[in-house]
Amino acid sequence: MSQTRIGPLFERLLRVEKRPALIAYITAGDPTPDRTPALVAALERGGADLIELGVPFSDPIADGPVIQRGSDRALKAGTTVAAVLEIAAKIRKTSQIPLLLFTYMNPVLRYGLDALAKDAVARGIDGCLLTDLSVEEAEPYVAAMRKAGLDTVFLAAPTSTERRLALVAKYSTGFVYLVSRTGVTGERSTVSDAVGPLVSAMRKATGLPLAVGFGISNAEQVRSVGAIADGVVVGTAVVRVVEENAQSPDLEHKLETLARELRGGLPSKNA
Repeated sequence: MSQTRIGPLFERLLRVEKRPALIAYITAGDPTPDRTPALVAALERGGADLIELGVPFSDPIADGPVIQRGSDRALKAGTTVAAVLEIAAKIRKTSQIPLLLFTYMNPVLRYGLDALAKDAVARGIDGCLLTDLSVEEAEPYVAAMRKAGLDTVFLAAPTSTERRLALVAKYSTGFVYLVSRTGVTGERSTVSDAVGPLVSAMRKATGLPLAVGFGISNAEQVRSVGAIADGVVVGTAVVRVVEENAQSPDLEHKLETLARELRGGLPSKNA
């Protein structure tokens, strides 16, 4: 399998810059499909290293209310899987930031596994993460993605068994996404105590970089998670800024500012 942009990114950050990655989630098409490329550019200017492009879905069971509302706005703006792929193609005209398609199984099956894999690669996507795909049933999906040269990122949670962690390690490429707590996405006042043990358990199963998400929304939380993980994922805080400033010409500036604040929390492994 040819290497995507994700592996070299972590290689450079962890070995050369000696810091974890800042990964930003954004719902593609929120507030409109035309605006998303500029929002991604703003996050990149602020210091985001990798973008999770969320495909809006009518039943986003893993997402909290803020991202659910973002999905709803994007769907009302006419955002489809095909539209998200076109957004990626527009981003690629000016940026080489790694792009991870963040979606659910239903839209992927409707589009077609092989068709999605082929079209995603053609438009500059680096990998996919399906939040509701059980790793025990992942083989056909993984085969289609790998054949096209895409990374497959899987989720592991504090409740994951040793056997499931082994399967996540087996099927993941690029990095592994560790869910900091059970339940849905959303901002929390504190980082879960489960993060440390989960990182330790996953490190025994894989040498891949480990990114932690769910409930991380400010620089202080980024600092505490970044001290033990290779990447920190922030989603709800990003989508909230979009929600609160959707009609404002300042939206891009506010997103850039948020990314810069979060990036400022990243600990250097030299420290």
